[in-house]
Amino acid sequence: MILPNGATVAVVDGSRIRLFHNKGAEHGVHLVEIAAESVERENAGSGSRHHTGAANPDSARLSEDDFSAAAAAVLNRLSLDGAIEHLVLIADPRTLGEMRRHFSSQVVRKVIRDFPKDLTSHSTKEIAHMISKA
Repeated sequence: MILPNGATVAVVDGSRIRLFHNKGAEHGVHLVEIAAESVERENAGSGSRHHTGAANPDSARLSEDDFSAAAAAVLNRLSLDGAIEHLVLIADPRTLGEMRRHFSSQVVRKVIRDFPKDLTSHSTKEIAHMISKA
């Protein structure tokens, strides 16, 4: 995949967000990790609507849904502030789906690719390699 210079890569799971900027040449991927904005769950609201049951078996899953919604809010704010021009999302399938429900239309337009994978514990080099091979 050709990743534009300055593109933002967000790697998310149900409890952690990692943000990167591509500082590589137009045909290369050279990710530099940047400090992620604090994720505030106070207004996430996603998991609070769900009841424990087959679809949401425990409070840990509800907490992950809340975090996913709050992470989407962070990306919405960064997009509105102009900090994101192009966005690549990497998240496990459930987190990715929950985040999509909370994205503004502006963020949706900026997503150039998404990967339904959990890579939050992988190294920056491994993440860059996966993107470049896509």
